[in-house]
Amino acid sequence: MKKIFLAAGLSALMMGGSAMAQNIGASIARFDDNGLTIMRNGMTAHIETLDGVNLQMEDAQDDVARQLDQINNFIASGVDAIIVNAVDTNATEAMSNAAAAAGVPLVYVNRQPVNMDTLPDGQAFVASNEIESGTLEAFQICRNLRAAGKSGGARGYLMNGQLSNQAAVQRSKDVHDVIGMDMCNFMELIDEQTANWSRDEAQDLMTNWMSSGEPFDFVIANNDEMAIGAIQAMKAGGIDMADVQVGGVDATPDALVAMAAGDLDVTVFQDLAGQGAGSIDTALKLAAGEDVDKTVFIPFILVTPENAAEFQ
Repeated sequence: MKKIFLAAGLSALMMGGSAMAQNIGASIARFDDNGLTIMRNGMTAHIETLDGVNLQMEDAQDDVARQLDQINNFIASGVDAIIVNAVDTNATEAMSNAAAAAGVPLVYVNRQPVNMDTLPDGQAFVASNEIESGTLEAFQICRNLRAAGKSGGARGYLMNGQLSNQAAVQRSKDVHDVIGMDMCNFMELIDEQTANWSRDEAQDLMTNWMSSGEPFDFVIANNDEMAIGAIQAMKAGGIDMADVQVGGVDATPDALVAMAAGDLDVTVFQDLAGQGAGSIDTALKLAAGEDVDKTVFIPFILVTPENAAEFQ
């Protein structure tokens, strides 16, 4: 949903008045991502509960230059705050500098900026702690494999998200850290490659892996979309999903359907709608000159077939 900003002249007349509208500009990495759609819906739903707050949301279409242009346009139009879901988390320093120079509060949501440790005043990050996500996912896969009698040795694959994205890097590191634990060091990675958060790319990657004929026991993906793509490839290849442990992250509606069907074994609920709403609240606090924590974490929750109904 897009809401049109008040004209600059009208805003000026209303300066200091209690009825003055607050205008927020939001640049989202890509609108056609299922998880980010949940986050966007959380933002628009929250805006509907607030009086006098307008939101203009733009699709960066996975283009860093486009996103930078959107941020500069927001600044030029006189928004009260900006929310950014970064296309490339390594490009956020330029975004922070532009907003800081203009004195416009900026909130990063869902994807951690590379300059997290040096965020200027008036800027914050709203998300979930990615150390939890990959750790919860990989450790539950480890437990499931042990319960299946495979603690003598289990081999599998790791699907990475976009490697320019801090969440993908951290989630994969979490998996390696869990495999390095005494309890889980029976797990061995045959290979790991990026599928860029994409269901279609993951299906192609899984098909390529299966063509090698290597036996495997698990597939761990950085998100649910890739896990679903892997499942589609395995089912097309005639693999019995009861023989393979598959994990993802986000607990999207499609993932919960796959879990109910017995295809997906583990996911991790990321409260994407809560992150979206939280980014709005944080932006409004910064615009009002209030002090906020630089990092606002919304907890991850492990989802298995036993508690999946709670998230549907």
